[in-house]
Amino acid sequence: MPRPLSATIHLDSMQHNLSRVRTEAPLAKIWAVVKANAYGHGLERGMRGFAQADGLALVETENALRLREAGWIKPILLLEGMFDASDVPLLAEHNINSTVHNIEQVKMLEYTQLYRPIDVHLKMNTGMNRLGFTPDEYAAAYKRLRAIPGIRNITHMTHFANADELEHPRLTIAEQVRRFQYGAGDLPGERSLSNSGGVLHGAELAGMLSNDWVRPGIMLYGGTPGGRAAADYGLRPTMTLRSEIIGIQQLEAGDTVGYGSRFEAPGPMTVGVVACGYADGYPRHAPHGTPVIVDGRRTTLVGRVSMDMMTVDLTPVPNARVGSKVLLWGDGLPIDEVAQAAGTIGYELMCALAPRVRVLEGRMGSDG
Repeated sequence: MPRPLSATIHLDSMQHNLSRVRTEAPLAKIWAVVKANAYGHGLERGMRGFAQADGLALVETENALRLREAGWIKPILLLEGMFDASDVPLLAEHNINSTVHNIEQVKMLEYTQLYRPIDVHLKMNTGMNRLGFTPDEYAAAYKRLRAIPGIRNITHMTHFANADELEHPRLTIAEQVRRFQYGAGDLPGERSLSNSGGVLHGAELAGMLSNDWVRPGIMLYGGTPGGRAAADYGLRPTMTLRSEIIGIQQLEAGDTVGYGSRFEAPGPMTVGVVACGYADGYPRHAPHGTPVIVDGRRTTLVGRVSMDMMTVDLTPVPNARVGSKVLLWGDGLPIDEVAQAAGTIGYELMCALAPRVRVLEGRMGSDG
């Protein structure tokens, strides 16, 4: 029998969340972001779950080719663009769009003869300060790209630093949009500004943004970039991590649990051992009090998460036994809630799912 730990991927929830993007941004085309192995869900599952998207976006060139080999015929966008001049011919051969965010990439395109036209996304740095041309550099970069015979369409692109907090005291969306409009001006071409946060705050941003393309990521997987819960936006979890109790210990007052003896029992209590640890992708730094559900009842993590196991308080679940079902996140326990308790974000938990975890497919609400 396999170890009783599995992750269930809900393709129906992926489809549902994509439909929520359509509702929030009805006039925009959608790049469904499937980088990092579709946020831990599996690249091919991402392709199937987001089959109705207008295109798929990711950062790994080799995975863009995998998508083509798997049968994806619609557009693909490399969010970080080319890493080497040898990537340029692949763009034309496989009809892949590239982000262009620095002068070195412009030179790669200038020095390579393209036998077939390609489309690019020219990225502006409006305050994120990772990738992109400054607003003052942007028009010159556009002019150089426009002069390359092999470049067909140029989409204007930026990335919001604080889309989850519209009035961020250091950098608001409004200020980034102002910088974008200053840099792009009246240059022809489509616009792509909104990530998940921008899409979810579409109503508040109405009249400010003009998106021809949106680039949702985390919302497609049932999480949010911050603020309100995913369910408040009508989003559904796409990954459910489940395990079982594999051992039970009876503690007395003063007994400690796990490495470092960090948790001390305040009195007699029952502790359950769960088959899941940091080698499976559960965060080692998750503290005492992180929520867990055992046999449908909410309880908490106690002690330090180890490589293959974690321990939970069974006091609220007096009938728990070896074999009791454990829900670690997903359908019934929002991944963002677990992430917040662990001092991280849902993105990290999804992406950290380890290869040794069995992955199943099932509809949300089923036992998967």
